[in-house]
Amino acid sequence: MPLIEFQGASVTYDDETVLAPLTVSLSEQRIGIIGSNGSGKSTTVRLINGLIEPTTGQVLYDGLSPQRHGKDIRKRVGFVFSDAESQIVMPRVADDVAFSLRRFKLPRDEVRRRVDEALARFDLADRAENSPHTLSGGEKQMLALASVLVIEPDTIIADEPTTLLDLRNRRRIVRELMSLEQQLLVVTHDLDMLRDFDRVLVIDDSELVYDGAPADAVAFYTDLMDAKP
Repeated sequence: MPLIEFQGASVTYDDETVLAPLTVSLSEQRIGIIGSNGSGKSTTVRLINGLIEPTTGQVLYDGLSPQRHGKDIRKRVGFVFSDAESQIVMPRVADDVAFSLRRFKLPRDEVRRRVDEALARFDLADRAENSPHTLSGGEKQMLALASVLVIEPDTIIADEPTTLLDLRNRRRIVRELMSLEQQLLVVTHDLDMLRDFDRVLVIDDSELVYDGAPADAVAFYTDLMDAKP
């Protein structure tokens, strides 16, 4: 699995600490990150592929810095946002998946093969010519995942991927994520989803306050939230 290193990485906006200096190394296959809203979870994962730059310290992905090697890292790290609508960029479903492959300069036949396979995997083949905006919420999240997996990344980051979904679609997304062979980092409030993960980090008030096995991390986080006024 890829090695992700946070070396004293912090983020400050307008003198407000969004993420306190974080030093931790991650190499497990399935890693969860939990914490209350505004705690710094999303900021943490956005540092990995350069969506946010650290104010101090650095983040390395297999020894590469997002600031100096962002293009290379983004070919290996796929990012799924909680609001799938924000990832829609093209007028047709098939084109939206193909858009992710533009930077790879692949032959047309290879692009078509990858797009067809991605759409079939997520039961979207019969929607290929449709506007993505006509899809249901669950289908849009499947499209977002297809658009990430089509680049065949080594790491997938999913930022609250089940937040806007009903129970059926939530279960489908969880099944798809858990079936992945790649490294997976998930920011989530869906604590049940983390049961079979390898490691879970708890971030509170911009600081890493716990790092351990899923059951222990969830218990720590639950107690922490119960103790807050």
